[in-house]
Amino acid sequence: MTALDLLDNLDDSAGPVSFNDEQTQVLFGAGTSKRLGELARELKGQRVLLVTDQGLARAGHEQHAVESLKAAGLQVTVFDEVQHDPTTADVERGLEVAQQAQIDLIVGLGGGSSMDCAKGINFLLTNGGRMEDYWGFGKVSKPMLPLIAIPTTAGTGSEAQSFAIIADSKTHMKMACGDKQAAARIAILDPELTLSMPPSVCAATGIDAISHAIEAHVTSARTPLSQRFSRRAWQLLALAFPAVICEEQPGHTDTTTLLTDAGAMLLGAHFAGAAIENSMLGATHALANPLSAHFGLTHGVAIAVMLPQVIRFNADSVGILYGELAADAGLCSADDPQAGVILAARIVELANLVDLPTSLAACGVTQKMIPVMAAEAAAQWTAKFNPRPVDVISLQELYECAM
Repeated sequence: MTALDLLDNLDDSAGPVSFNDEQTQVLFGAGTSKRLGELARELKGQRVLLVTDQGLARAGHEQHAVESLKAAGLQVTVFDEVQHDPTTADVERGLEVAQQAQIDLIVGLGGGSSMDCAKGINFLLTNGGRMEDYWGFGKVSKPMLPLIAIPTTAGTGSEAQSFAIIADSKTHMKMACGDKQAAARIAILDPELTLSMPPSVCAATGIDAISHAIEAHVTSARTPLSQRFSRRAWQLLALAFPAVICEEQPGHTDTTTLLTDAGAMLLGAHFAGAAIENSMLGATHALANPLSAHFGLTHGVAIAVMLPQVIRFNADSVGILYGELAADAGLCSADDPQAGVILAARIVELANLVDLPTSLAACGVTQKMIPVMAAEAAAQWTAKFNPRPVDVISLQELYECAM
């Protein structure tokens, strides 16, 4: 079935299901990651590079992936040195490993960092040059290797996107490097893999996924297709996020319910990623990147602080769109004139639920850096897709409101 078929019949689906996005075959369901070796073999892989991180190695996911690939008769080389918010240096280290092993297929296992790094390695291995050469979209001239993406967090939705987000190792500013060929050939959405996330990671990645659904729904580049994805993503995430947080508390023993809600989070994050692929993002992400670059804020933490401010800023410019999301979450009627304010307040409530900071002051951000960050935010690619136009002055005001 197609992704749109699944959107229309989601409540009727039971157990593992396979569907196709525009560019990617998606397998969703508990235990689907066990098919990795079989799927890699179907893509004619023989020498596989597994891109992951040390956290996934400690959790045992790396070893399970290696065993599945080897059981299918494939040679496996592991690069598990991916850092949070991968930089050009991470990609270059992975590239050296890939070149030595003469790999012909890539598996990205982990959060957005691992999947983005895997895409970055693919760019340079197949087309040469530096990551800076691919900043933008459609700059690939030679075929890229097939990629299998396996998210272990319900966050970025990178497995649904043709962009790699890679930071410059010197400036720490992020570059969006995209090409249709960079999209995963296969994505495996196994909610069992997300159960090993530490609570802090679950909180930050979940808020990030929620921001993707909300921002993609209102961008100036939105389309009917992107809005179908973003609204369904929000419907899943708005209900599942607080449920998963509660279910992870000590003493909770209903693993079946937890796995169901974890699956809703993972599928919601994927749909939000598909929405981004068709509509881009807005000012929240433009504002978040300088915060990570200068103050080391985890991306999801920066998002949690800035998203409510941007929703309030945009509220008068998006018509009923925020009202639709607020109504989907049972917060108010879609035509409530205060829907934007109410939706922003709900994001603050969710951040408080998982003990994320809700002000920049609480994050150690200093007032003197705001002009610098506002100028950098204005230069971010996502800023131009915000539904209400932004410039250095308005972005500076948003930072100041968040203090």
